[in-house]
Amino acid sequence: MTVRNLDILFAPKSVAVVGASSRAGSIGEMVWTRALCAGFKGPIWPVNPKYKTLGGERVFADVSALPDAPNVAVLCTRPQTWPKLVEQLGKRGTKAVVIVGEAKQRGDSRVAQQDRSQALPADADSWTARTLAAARPFLMRVVGPASLGIVAPAIGACLGAPACSVKPGGVAWVSGSNALTNGVLGWARARGLGFSRIVALGDEADVDSGDILDFLASDASTRAILLAIETVSSARKFMSAARAAARNKPVLVLRTGRDDPFDRLYGAAFRRAGLVRVDSLDDLLDEIETLGIGRVATSDVATVITSDRGVAALAQDAFGCAGDDLAPWPIAARDAVAAALPRAHAGNPLLLGDDATPADFGAALEALAAHRETGTVFVVHAPTHSAPVAEVARTLIAERRHAYRGLLTCFFGCVDSATRDELHANGIPVHTTPHRLARGFARLVDFRQGRELLMQTPDGLPLEIPEEIDAAQSEIRVALENGIAELNGERAARVLARFGIAVKPGPPDSLTSDAVEIQTRLLNHRVFGPVFEFRAEGALGLADALHEFALPPLNPVLARDLVMRSPRSRELPAEMLLNALTGLSQLVCYIEEIVALRLVLRVTRDSVAVHEPQLTLGAHRKPLAIVPYPRCLEETLDWRGMRVTVRPIRPEDEDAHRAFVAANTAEDLRLRFFGAVRNFDHSQLARMTQIDYDREMAFIVTAANGEGAAETLGVARAIADPDNETAEFAVAARSDMKGKGLGSLLLSRIIDYARKRGTRWLVGEALRENAGMIALARNSGFELTKTEDPGVVGFRMRLCESPSQPRAD
Repeated sequence: MTVRNLDILFAPKSVAVVGASSRAGSIGEMVWTRALCAGFKGPIWPVNPKYKTLGGERVFADVSALPDAPNVAVLCTRPQTWPKLVEQLGKRGTKAVVIVGEAKQRGDSRVAQQDRSQALPADADSWTARTLAAARPFLMRVVGPASLGIVAPAIGACLGAPACSVKPGGVAWVSGSNALTNGVLGWARARGLGFSRIVALGDEADVDSGDILDFLASDASTRAILLAIETVSSARKFMSAARAAARNKPVLVLRTGRDDPFDRLYGAAFRRAGLVRVDSLDDLLDEIETLGIGRVATSDVATVITSDRGVAALAQDAFGCAGDDLAPWPIAARDAVAAALPRAHAGNPLLLGDDATPADFGAALEALAAHRETGTVFVVHAPTHSAPVAEVARTLIAERRHAYRGLLTCFFGCVDSATRDELHANGIPVHTTPHRLARGFARLVDFRQGRELLMQTPDGLPLEIPEEIDAAQSEIRVALENGIAELNGERAARVLARFGIAVKPGPPDSLTSDAVEIQTRLLNHRVFGPVFEFRAEGALGLADALHEFALPPLNPVLARDLVMRSPRSRELPAEMLLNALTGLSQLVCYIEEIVALRLVLRVTRDSVAVHEPQLTLGAHRKPLAIVPYPRCLEETLDWRGMRVTVRPIRPEDEDAHRAFVAANTAEDLRLRFFGAVRNFDHSQLARMTQIDYDREMAFIVTAANGEGAAETLGVARAIADPDNETAEFAVAARSDMKGKGLGSLLLSRIIDYARKRGTRWLVGEALRENAGMIALARNSGFELTKTEDPGVVGFRMRLCESPSQPRAD
């Protein structure tokens, strides 16, 4: 995973169009014309030996003749030219290229007809491989081949050949399909909508959806991300990037290929990463309006304001179909609306009456403002003589400050473009039908709930007994050494028992009305690696052919989310089923030699039994898409007369971490966090304890207190950039443990971890008055550096000559 030079790709200061042309309909002509007309302020240099000038601009014969190195070059030439051009550009200092042409030439076919779903021939792969090899020594990024291009509308950078111009907006569009991208751009343009970024990935030879998600996660100009993909090229990269992005902003995904037998697996992966999956292009397009214009809903419920009873009924039906809830109003809200609007029907939907005026809509917003339980406001209005659309719109704009939970509108398509644009300029989305509005809101609620699922703290995993885990690993390895590739019966049961999973001998009893058999297997998917598949037909609400996938590792929260998908989940023995699922997850995560498994989970209302387990063993399997808890980094030792454990932090540590923060003095917290800190809420603590082990690490030191419970004494963190070039570290010891060498113990672990991971630089900062941290860094071998803030001291340590990528994708 890397975001190297993507910032330059999206914010270039100079651009070269190699293969620029005046031949109508050619790729070179389209790219050159779009680049000139987009409003880019920097130089755009055409390169083509066939021309002296183009449109009055000087044309350069080759890239060596350019006055300077372009930040980005767009290649519109034949595949055979790409490797040499990329090498020449790399030597000059170019950081990224966008290849608009296809690796397989199709004559003069227009770029709008190109689609990456069409397979490339062997010779095309060869030219692409040579191009990547030429780019690699210069760390140059390659978008494409067969890319429609990159567009950054806010700076007028159009690096490709989109079918139309693009307005600035708040939503980023990312897709592998050129035709779909062109269609979406045309749809948005007709509705006055814009984008923060447009990315047509093409063949994803280098830059892929994971890279783009990583960049957009922290892109301040992007409020939401719309992703249209068919497959994922690197599961671990994608899952880490998607999870990081979804914690910051809504990410909605449309996946084509519903006939894929593993489509449910993609759905499970999206849900696990916090992405909101949409079922149709219409739904995705609606979110350009909802997310690009308005605020994300901070409520799960809504209030509908309208003037007509029939419109109110239509809106209510739309909300019901979308699975939304209209807010139950408190009595105080009813009283406030009745006082402000005595002729209105003070309920939800709020009926203002056929003779309502624009002022009534404003009065309704103001009356509801103090009652946030009424949720997000939806104004659904068909034009009347007393309340023309334009005047109602102006009133909503003037009173929008009262809609604390967000304001969305539906005017049944009767909005002129000037009024629509004015609503957009003031952050008010406009939908054409109540059903579109309701579905758009439902997806905002899905995003909020998905993000909450990401941050839920597990109750605790089943008890892990290190000796049992070690014994299971040893037993599996001995079996492999003896040429045994399958374990079943008693031998498989013995391995499962070490993870708290009891096996009943023999096949399951005949199925009764209160039982269900869940056929469970672990399979190696070509993209996501080891995944669980669950199939069931039977009673307990599972008669409609349950078929779900899950990505390990599972914890009780994730297992419960899986179980709750049964319509009668309350009748299931939740605790026993959760323990079985998480135990299976631990088995798979800790014993990498298990490449497949099969068993039957027989579930009744008060029991869970495992039958007929079969374990398939192998020396190698694909890596897990999500890095599990690295138990191998745990260490228990005697330190300063105490028995302590140094280990990676876990989600279950949230309560202990809250106590750790509370045990520190206000001054120590100020020095650690560079400002006054009182406490942290759940979401902040979740970010500290629920880390992605693929890209960050936090070691804690724990010891048993007087009651035998483990308490946290200190923590050291390191968060690496996606390139593994630099990791930023921080260390904190509990105030009563300072001066005992705990910081040195933790920092040494972080240094050793980052060095083994192949990180090139370890860096950090401290307030200048934090003498203890400065001394610790200096004594540990860090070089002290200046920072832009004179009150802050920087540290850095070189760990490796060049960064390595530790991920096995």
